[in-house]
Amino acid sequence: KLIVQADLAMPGAAAELWNEAVAWRGQVDVVVNNAAVMPEVGIEDAEADWEDALTVAFAINVMAPAVLMRLAVLHFIAKGGGVLITMSSWAAQRGSGNPRLAAYAASKASLAAVTKTMARAHAQDGVLGYCIAPGTVRTDMSVRSARNQGGEDAVTASLTMGEWVPPREVADLVAFLATGTRRHLSGATLDINGASYIR
Repeated sequence: KLIVQADLAMPGAAAELWNEAVAWRGQVDVVVNNAAVMPEVGIEDAEADWEDALTVAFAINVMAPAVLMRLAVLHFIAKGGGVLITMSSWAAQRGSGNPRLAAYAASKASLAAVTKTMARAHAQDGVLGYCIAPGTVRTDMSVRSARNQGGEDAVTASLTMGEWVPPREVADLVAFLATGTRRHLSGATLDINGASYIR
């Protein structure tokens, strides 16, 4: 087993991470873009704070994953295929319910667009691309965000099932898509939000 890490806010970190991973066994079959930050800033805040939130969100949530995807797709083309899985968000589909998360919502929508573009452009190269759009998943990031939305009870009360999405359900979906056995789902966005947002 190999564990590598990188600070995706740093220029060049995504490429270094990729190179380390490929060097281990010479091949990567699946890339899951899951790293993200959720900076909060409102339109009433200082312009510099607004711009900082956008810069951070796009650097970590879009730029670094897009670099990884480019390297992965080039690698997949050379080896005959592979799987891209992007963790998007229901906020990318409907806009965030928290107006202080506009940068996060925009970044998640942008990364989904890159994934879908790769899936369309390289389908005949064996590249499969999927987006997962979770609702409120019980992660540290979501727990912190809930504090600014009236607390966990208030967030829970807004959900159709009255409960947060268990991380295990998202992980199981990732593992299923990673098998690459459902080729004609490529390009799809799979919602996992307990019927709280239905398109």
